Amino acid sequence: MTIKPLRKAVFPVAGLGTRFLPATKAMPKEMLTVVDKPLIQYAVEEALEAGIEQIIFVTGRGKGALEDHFDVSYELEATMKARGKSMALIEGIRQKPGSPVYVRQQEPLGLGHAVWCAREIVGDEPFAVLLPDELMVGTPGFLSQMVQAYNRVGGNLVGALEVADSETDKYGIISPGTRDGALTEVKALVEKPARGTAPSNLMIPGRYILQPDVMRILEKQETGAGGEIQLTDAMAQLIGTQPFHGVTFDGDRYDCGDKAGYAQANFALALARADIGPAVRDFARNLLA
Repeated sequence: MTIKPLRKAVFPVAGLGTRFLPATKAMPKEMLTVVDKPLIQYAVEEALEAGIEQIIFVTGRGKGALEDHFDVSYELEATMKARGKSMALIEGIRQKPGSPVYVRQQEPLGLGHAVWCAREIVGDEPFAVLLPDELMVGTPGFLSQMVQAYNRVGGNLVGALEVADSETDKYGIISPGTRDGALTEVKALVEKPARGTAPSNLMIPGRYILQPDVMRILEKQETGAGGEIQLTDAMAQLIGTQPFHGVTFDGDRYDCGDKAGYAQANFALALARADIGPAVRDFARNLLA
């Protein structure tokens, strides 16, 4: 079996972020910051660390700030240089010419539809999908962990994370086969199963490595849960025809699409910082005393 190298990553960033209104009324939800860095930057850095060469953003209207973030900031850079300020904080954010690539999802028809919008850029290559709402903190990053597994077994891989049984109705859930360390054979995928019917407590936390064949399934525009075109449903059709595995994440996950998860991410990452961690820790102790 020839395993094609993974070079491309798709970031579905067209969502309206209604759960974070009013903050997201005029600002992309992916630009919400955890401490001092936008969520989208964490995700892009995770992809670049894993060897991704081409970043593909599936955007929508009103996402200009996201696009500007990875571009030249002429006024800011000129002013900082003129004042002798360090450029360290913004170095490396600007990407090489031709990356990112931006494609539009004109209407919110589901995650599967968003991924399908990138089909012409993906072409006939395997590709990763990263959902920036899911902040994954680990060494190495989650996509790097998945690429290591991909280079060994090929095919399709999804992230896998254990959740409480009471939470399984919120996520795409893996029906597991044989397990080999962090690698779990995927027998089936179920999108948001009714409580008490889930085949396991392994959910898919917004990280995927997929073969281009999934685009031909998404082409059919079949709707699933919530009347949307579900990526999980399309992936499920690949099971049995191509290798399919889950990779359990060695690290910490923060659901930043949820207000409590977002607050927890800010607190946890602030505590881990040498510059502000001690002050935040003292504040928390006094607050809880």
